[in-house]
Amino acid sequence: FTSVKLSSLRHHLKTRSDEKRHVCHLCPKAFRTAALLHNHVNTHTGNKPHKCSECDTAFVTRGELSRHRRYKHTLEKPFKCTICEYSSVEASKMRRRVRSHTGERPYPCHLCSYASKDAYKLKRHMLTHTGEKRYECYVCQARFTQSGTMKIHVLQKHGENVPKHQCPHCSTFLSRKSDLSVHLRNLHSYMEEAVKCRDCEAAFHERYAFLQHRKTHRSEKRFGCAQCSCTCNQ
Repeated sequence: FTSVKLSSLRHHLKTRSDEKRHVCHLCPKAFRTAALLHNHVNTHTGNKPHKCSECDTAFVTRGELSRHRRYKHTLEKPFKCTICEYSSVEASKMRRRVRSHTGERPYPCHLCSYASKDAYKLKRHMLTHTGEKRYECYVCQARFTQSGTMKIHVLQKHGENVPKHQCPHCSTFLSRKSDLSVHLRNLHSYMEEAVKCRDCEAAFHERYAFLQHRKTHRSEKRFGCAQCSCTCNQ
């Protein structure tokens, strides 16, 4: 990496560093730069400062807005593969395309011989080691480590009974339109009086955002043993 500006070099060095000095005051997450922390805090507060000039959509980060404009309005694909004719809306997809040509797998698993072409697939692979089941069937609430396995389960086990109405704000599916209306009213409507988290200072005007925030506390290990290094979440 080279730059004509010293400030750009400093910013680049921060993005390459593993040090995460910028800590969120609403949850345990930490970030390498103040800009990343600012964007993260916006996900807690619901603030979306980057508004699209061509429609009513707004976004937390400038990057999300740029991606939205390319997908929905300009349809441009500025990222081009140097080996074939492929072009993409996103730089990450173009990099994956190049790696499909070169065979490069820069994201290795530290627990087995698996290596991935992109960071997302490595994260998904790590779930096979931790046993975490983050994907829930919206029909019977069975849980799975991977989204693909969950989709196969829905097709094989539930067939024609799959709910048809999807919530526009989350991944919930419901079988009846009236159930969707109740869901929207109970979870996604604005509440005048904010709901406060009992474990931190966060407060929310939407019940769904509050419930999502509560999940961040489930993995916290706030109770430490005075005799050894063991910590627990209860």
